[in-house]
Amino acid sequence: MSKIDLAIKGVPSRQPSTAAGQRNARLWLCMLLLVADMAALATGFAFGLRAAGLQWLADGQWQPLAGGMIVYAVLAFHNQAYNPHCLMHMTQSCRSATMAFAGTLLIFLLVVFSLKATGQLSRLGISAGILCSGTLLVLQRLMIVRMVRRNFADGLFAQLLIIDDGAIPDDVGGMVIVDAAAIGLKADLDDPYMLHRLGTLLRDYDRAVISCPAERKADWAQMLKGGNILGEIIVPELDPMAPLAVQSYRGTPTLVVSRGPLNLANRAKKRLLDIALTVPVLILLAPLMAVVAILIKLDSPGPVFFKQERIGRGNMLFHILKFRSMKVEQCDSAGATSTQRDDDRITRVGAFIRKTSIDELPQLINVLLGEMSLVGPRPHALGSTAEEQLFWQVDRQYWHRHALKPGITGLAQIRGFRGATETRRDILNRVEADLEYLHGWSLMRDIAILLGTLNVLVHKNAY
Repeated sequence: MSKIDLAIKGVPSRQPSTAAGQRNARLWLCMLLLVADMAALATGFAFGLRAAGLQWLADGQWQPLAGGMIVYAVLAFHNQAYNPHCLMHMTQSCRSATMAFAGTLLIFLLVVFSLKATGQLSRLGISAGILCSGTLLVLQRLMIVRMVRRNFADGLFAQLLIIDDGAIPDDVGGMVIVDAAAIGLKADLDDPYMLHRLGTLLRDYDRAVISCPAERKADWAQMLKGGNILGEIIVPELDPMAPLAVQSYRGTPTLVVSRGPLNLANRAKKRLLDIALTVPVLILLAPLMAVVAILIKLDSPGPVFFKQERIGRGNMLFHILKFRSMKVEQCDSAGATSTQRDDDRITRVGAFIRKTSIDELPQLINVLLGEMSLVGPRPHALGSTAEEQLFWQVDRQYWHRHALKPGITGLAQIRGFRGATETRRDILNRVEADLEYLHGWSLMRDIAILLGTLNVLVHKNAY
């Protein structure tokens, strides 16, 4: 049994049917929002055209309507109008839909004027259609939110309450309660396997609330920040814990200490970029990777790939793939010893593939598997140290990096922060760059980092 298997032994998991049922309910309700929006737009403009005395779906009328509905769907998705939270909050739902509707009208007007087609359209029909569509859009969203609140209440999102020698709130309806001591779970920032244990527990939940003594709150906060989940800690008083917000759970004050940095739309865009680039690059580089594999086998006995445990998104452990560049008997699976210049553990082929970053190419497979992204914080070996301190002991914010998928490259790498970590400043530079990337993510920034990586594939610190 591996260390990862031991880390999750005894950890309770949600009933698959319950978790799947909640996910499916949210998916179908979000699809209902989409269908209801399209129906509101079509019905509204049908009324508008009839008010203007025009035939519904006459020649030349349905094409702009269909185009407008597609544009609205794209803008609404971008504005989080189909985020599951819109199912419970009237203001958020109506605001997102209204902003998307306004953007659609702006684009429609720009296209009409640019094509000089204003004379071909009925102003009365368009005006009445806009008014009816906007009104129906807001009304149907208010009705759906009221229906969801009445029928689902607290059952739409999976909620977990972890008790670590803390008080149990009076009202815990709809929550799964876990006794941390009973399953051997504790706030231990120096144990990556404990973090993996927590990540395994949290993966089926949308919200986690911690009840614990005051002296453990800061450690629980640090663990949740990298958990890729809405995490909260029950506190009777405000403590200097860098909270994101103050909320309440059934009348008990809580501090929100973590949220996933990317919403659903941004995660989808990032994943699409990963797939769109990784698949053709893997096909293109397949001959090169085959040649490298043959050279590694001819150069020294042992496997072609080197696998090592790293910490991924949500503090979940995974095995990173690299081309083996060291002699098998001297491979450092824990990463306790940083690679040095002229390191005698490195093979002849290994020296070349490390210098040119070719040894990192198998990580494209990790990207395809969803364990990594092309761009993100670089995952480090569990035993990596700086001045004889583990990375997370140098700076506790180190764990915050794991709110995103680890990347093959990142902001730290294009700034030259790579190679051996001989001093505390070496790892602090990496952490600062990773947190800057995490808090300022955008798709264009990912593309810029990928382009910047081309300039540092061969680097003086790559050895």
